[in-house]
Amino acid sequence: MQRELIDSPARGAYVELETLIALRFIARQLKLTRRKRALARLAGANQSNFRGRGIDFDEVRAYQPGDDIRSIDWRVTARSGEAHTKLFREERERPVLVVVDQRPDMFFGSRHCFKSVLAAQLAALFAWAALEGGDRVGGLVFDGTRHRDLKPRRSRRSVLALLSEITAYNHALPASGGNNSNGFSSMLSALRRVVRPGSSVYLVSDFRGAESEEAGKHLFQLAQHVQIMAVCCRDTLEEQLPQAGNYAVTDGEQRSQLDTADRRLRQRYQQEEQAGRQQLQAQMARLGIPLLDAHTHESPFRLLQTYFGESRR
Repeated sequence: MQRELIDSPARGAYVELETLIALRFIARQLKLTRRKRALARLAGANQSNFRGRGIDFDEVRAYQPGDDIRSIDWRVTARSGEAHTKLFREERERPVLVVVDQRPDMFFGSRHCFKSVLAAQLAALFAWAALEGGDRVGGLVFDGTRHRDLKPRRSRRSVLALLSEITAYNHALPASGGNNSNGFSSMLSALRRVVRPGSSVYLVSDFRGAESEEAGKHLFQLAQHVQIMAVCCRDTLEEQLPQAGNYAVTDGEQRSQLDTADRRLRQRYQQEEQAGRQQLQAQMARLGIPLLDAHTHESPFRLLQTYFGESRR
């Protein structure tokens, strides 16, 4: 079972809770706080997304030359007549929020699994790895019209609650009323209401709607105060139409035919998809947000291992 989860792509139209729980054992090989050189090469990965301290108050001592004047404790200074400064210590347990997109757009796939299933497994790997690293883990699951958020806690029960919510939302697909053009920005708006400054956010989505002005504003505001890692779930059929022919396609409720005989249509489709992907990459680079591409035909664990796996000596 573990070997299959390590090397194989995610599978199926729906995720199983047992699979998400089983990912705990291989997630121990991921160290989210130890980013590898491969991740540093991604656009924006060397920029800090932290604008808050991310640290806890420790004590007050007499001011010394070279201390940050912004840390001066003015109350103690006024009371004692001598300058005093606050000392801080690093916060050992970071709040981690795993944000999982389960909109109807994610209910799509042509090989091995749907994007919604891939997102669920990636989210589970992030959550288990964060817990193993001593972080407080919470999350937000969104389906286009509603969301469920869980406060970060350092407990196995918290991760299990998140995985249960992901499974429930996943099994409700394809949800009705989810073709909301503002769905992605609504998800970011909900995230802004619950996330704390200094948190680490793992955003797993297909980023449909990220190009909107409103979504861009939300991402900009989030990037000022939290550290974001973005993972874009993709499927081969979205990037390039298949060879000329008639193909049966379905949304789970209705069936239709896809005719790809027109070569110019296939070229235009591929060009538009490439332009959209480049636009997303540029948007994330401007905000200093590393962006990973995850495909439905690839192992989600192997992808994360490339960037967060333990270094081999």
